[in-house]
Amino acid sequence: MDKVLLIIQREYLTRVRKKSFWIASILVPFLIAAVYAIPLYFILNSNDTKVVEIVDESNLLKGKIQSDKDISYQFSNQPFEQAKKQLLKSDADILVSVPKNVLENPNGVKMVGKKSIGMSTQFDIQGTIQNELRNIKLQNANIDLKILEENKVSVNAQTYTLQEDGKEQSSSSTGAMILAGVFGMILYISALLYGSQVMNGVIEEKSNRIIEVMISSVRPFQLMMGKIIGVGLVGITQFLLWGVLTFTASTATTKLMSSKIEEKVTTMQKTGKSAEEIKKFKTEFKSKNPLSGISQTVENISLTKLILCFLLFYIGGYMIYSSLFAAIGSAVENASEAQQFMFPVTIPIILSFVLGQVIIQDPDSNLAFWASMFPLTSPIDMMVRLPFGVPDWQIALSLVLLIFGFLGTTWLAGKIYRVGILMYGKKPSWKEISKWVFYKG
Repeated sequence: MDKVLLIIQREYLTRVRKKSFWIASILVPFLIAAVYAIPLYFILNSNDTKVVEIVDESNLLKGKIQSDKDISYQFSNQPFEQAKKQLLKSDADILVSVPKNVLENPNGVKMVGKKSIGMSTQFDIQGTIQNELRNIKLQNANIDLKILEENKVSVNAQTYTLQEDGKEQSSSSTGAMILAGVFGMILYISALLYGSQVMNGVIEEKSNRIIEVMISSVRPFQLMMGKIIGVGLVGITQFLLWGVLTFTASTATTKLMSSKIEEKVTTMQKTGKSAEEIKKFKTEFKSKNPLSGISQTVENISLTKLILCFLLFYIGGYMIYSSLFAAIGSAVENASEAQQFMFPVTIPIILSFVLGQVIIQDPDSNLAFWASMFPLTSPIDMMVRLPFGVPDWQIALSLVLLIFGFLGTTWLAGKIYRVGILMYGKKPSWKEISKWVFYKG
């Protein structure tokens, strides 16, 4: 046991002392915070208003189209061709031509920009013109617009989950979807990244003949387990650092954004913005802030449960795949030879990630259930399901099957490792590797 602990210590310290480990551990959380902070920052500080000049040959829109904070509309009395020649020298960013027969031919509207017109800006201009033309058509049909507006109904349903005690608990499907995607991506990357590290470590020691010296004082199975556990602890350390730093960075960013939004609301009130415009701004800000939905999801499931399940499924999944990668590393002498054997091992990892995208859409389907039970796919797919709410018995069953899967793959990998680690000068085939499993002694 002491020898295994020494191997674990060596594998762990060798990796955590590298600069690349600390750079990734510190940089990634701040990049995650920046992913949601930057769009929100631009919402709060966006002063880029597009000036749109309209040549309205139909004389139907003048005085009816109102400017907003993103687009300022102005009308031109010049012919379109003349206005187009002066566009580059004018203050306008976009020139819009509305033909005389626009009611009969709405597709005749034309836009010319100083630069390429963004899709969002194009849709905003089209939507504004479309709404006004619709109103004109309704008026021509003697339909009262005031009555029509008063009878518009906007449904924004609040979602709840029914608890076993009959109480309703608020939920957020968007937050659950984001959290599920994050869990799936992290476990997908960790299975490939840390599993490959184990394989490359075995290949390096085997090719340098260091392994021969080590095998003289420690059993092959002990060496394999020491390497697997050592690299696995590196992964757990990095995840813990990411968790703490991400929480710190996210909390600081949220507080900063909250103060900024209050300043923005105060400014809007001072400049005479209506309550409706302020409400629209707050709604837009909230819809683009993923933390609000994620925090609600975490509260519903329990942060302790999420962290515990994440660690258990990470450990189980990592042990399964790292043992298989270690077996591959022991059977070959260089990384290029390992490629042909890696494909069958990486297929379940890729498959579980692909299934995760489907599971997000329907987390209670039969496919989701069986994918979260099968040991080779459950580490990723159960964590994808977890934010949506999974019965405790399913989590327990999945973990039990994962343990059996780990024991089976570790036994199989150990059989291959003990023979392959001392095999030199020969490229093994799948047939030969299968024979190693049944060697005795």
